[in-house]
Amino acid sequence: MLNRYKPHSPSWSGLVSRIGLFLGLSLASLFLANSAHAEFRVCNSTPNLVGVAIGYRATSGWVTEGWWQVPATTCATLIEGELQSRYYYLYAEDAARGGRWAGDVKMCVAENEFKITGVQDCFARGYQQMGFKEYDTGRQGSWMVQLSDTPGTQESQN
Repeated sequence: MLNRYKPHSPSWSGLVSRIGLFLGLSLASLFLANSAHAEFRVCNSTPNLVGVAIGYRATSGWVTEGWWQVPATTCATLIEGELQSRYYYLYAEDAARGGRWAGDVKMCVAENEFKITGVQDCFARGYQQMGFKEYDTGRQGSWMVQLSDTPGTQESQN
């Protein structure tokens, strides 16, 4: 007598296990895709190049970083991943017209690319001091600031 191969017919428990694994992997990929989009972004809706600096509270103290060059009608991610602080501070300059998006919170900046720890004694340490605008993210995981020529349309949550 010849032994013929009989295809294995899956049991219900095996089928349920495979479906559960598939659903679990699908949900994990959706979670990872959503967490990958967590960030602090700045979008430039002006017709000019804009230079942007950001300030935030880190474990080492206050930190300012810059300059991101954000071309006209594009966006830039300043902080990737889930936001760790409630408050972030932004300063931006229009490269062509010299306009500014500023606020009352004084922080240090440098002429070229920088990452500065501390906001005290900016001039004594060889830095400039600019007024940054405070953004209360309400502890959202993501945040976007829209820079435009029209006042009042400059912040949103994502």
